[in-house]
Amino acid sequence: MPIKEAMRLAQEAELDLVKIAPKAQPPVCKIIDYGKYRYELARKEKEAKRKQKTVEVKEVRLSPNIDTNDLNTKVNNAKKFISKGNKVKITLRFRGREMAHVQQSKHILDDFAEMLKDVASIEKAPKLEGRSMSMVLTEKR
Repeated sequence: MPIKEAMRLAQEAELDLVKIAPKAQPPVCKIIDYGKYRYELARKEKEAKRKQKTVEVKEVRLSPNIDTNDLNTKVNNAKKFISKGNKVKITLRFRGREMAHVQQSKHILDDFAEMLKDVASIEKAPKLEGRSMSMVLTEKR
């Protein structure tokens, strides 16, 4: 319908003429109370924000000369984090002369991932960044 007629109808009803889909051909308009319309949009947005789930990244730090029992403890902690839906970043920190044996220590991260392969998958492969090597594990889909 013509714009003038739509405006007249809106004024008679003491409401507003609101463009719902301005990019459509022809543009779609509704005769509604604009204040109420804005309130409804804000409420829907708030509801959507409340329902979305945030994923935290938990960190587990290891050292190159870690013992088996200590490694098992760290694996159990990582399992807990993953079961709660968080991502886990495993960081292998090198200090002092440990930097000379970086490639030999990579197997620790590989073993860690192997122990968790039933519950987690590798999102980011082990990578050396400065004095630490890290990888990220996520829940298996």
